[in-house]
Amino acid sequence: MLRHYYITDDLNELVLVEKELEEEGFTEPQIHVLSLDNASISEHKLNNVDPLFKQNVVKGTGIGAGIGSLLALAALVIPYLAGWHYGPVGWETFIIIALCCFIFCTWEGGFLGFKKPNSRFTRFQTLLEKGKHILFVDVDPVQEHNFRVIMKTHPRVKSAGCGAAVPHWFVSCQDAFQSVRKRVF
Repeated sequence: MLRHYYITDDLNELVLVEKELEEEGFTEPQIHVLSLDNASISEHKLNNVDPLFKQNVVKGTGIGAGIGSLLALAALVIPYLAGWHYGPVGWETFIIIALCCFIFCTWEGGFLGFKKPNSRFTRFQTLLEKGKHILFVDVDPVQEHNFRVIMKTHPRVKSAGCGAAVPHWFVSCQDAFQSVRKRVF
């Protein structure tokens, strides 16, 4: 999948674009609008970027988990090599220390990531502050032609480049979750 970015200041145009894309077979998890004006996005019933993904929480949590894994490994290997696990303390203490290292580092990484904007969206920060809205669409290769045809009919929505998209399996899982949620609720 490839992620296409578009910039506009007209939310009504984005409503039309989203409607046409959905009629062409694009699903809600493939279409997102990034904006600082969340009230207007909700009012126009556009698919807003989840606040969690506006920040670097996921990346920070992953980095924290990696560091925590290394510290947890060290908390288990050092006592083993030093022979401390034979003493009155036993393995249980070192396992608890390893778990605490992992959990704390993962939490702290997510917390530090929460303080920073998502690195994928930092290039749009000045445009967002000027009141622009960013549409991004994750497009499968088979959808590429239809996507380009639709976007050519909307000249007020300007292309802002491409980037890496979420994996196809992730979008499929979101689609399945959405359909289950609609049936249950």
